[in-house]
Amino acid sequence: MKYTSTFESGGIQFLVNADENGILSLHFHPDKKSLTSEVLKPVTHKAFFGIKKQLDEYFAGKRKTFDLPLQFQKEGFKGEVYKVIKKIPFGKTLSYKEIAEKINRPLAFRAVGSACGANSIPIIIPCHRVMAAGGKLGGFSGGLYVKKKLLSLESISFKG
Repeated sequence: MKYTSTFESGGIQFLVNADENGILSLHFHPDKKSLTSEVLKPVTHKAFFGIKKQLDEYFAGKRKTFDLPLQFQKEGFKGEVYKVIKKIPFGKTLSYKEIAEKINRPLAFRAVGSACGANSIPIIIPCHRVMAAGGKLGGFSGGLYVKKKLLSLESISFKG
């Protein structure tokens, strides 16, 4: 069964979807209309695996890695990109080009950007740590204000 909840952490509103096997998605600024077809549960339900607690610790500067079961695309191009992004350590960044090179597709940096934009579990799969050339921000599903907030929390400098 799929469960949905909304919660606030770090001053940001989230919508999380999970089942008994792991976190399916985490979205910024949820639209309440999207809850009509879901089974709404409190975020304390065991299917959420303590995601709020871990995000609270992250925003308080007490957590640098997440220990949550995730259900994300692990195969194909996006899967390759997400596996690299998931390994970017707290306080570090990679560029779209560097990720493309790591997956042996050096010209696919724009496709890497598209994969980042499609990441359904941001922060946990830290696409905010992926930058454009020269340390520029690039895009972010939560908006540039949220990306700047996350980068600043991790003491990462950026341009823009």
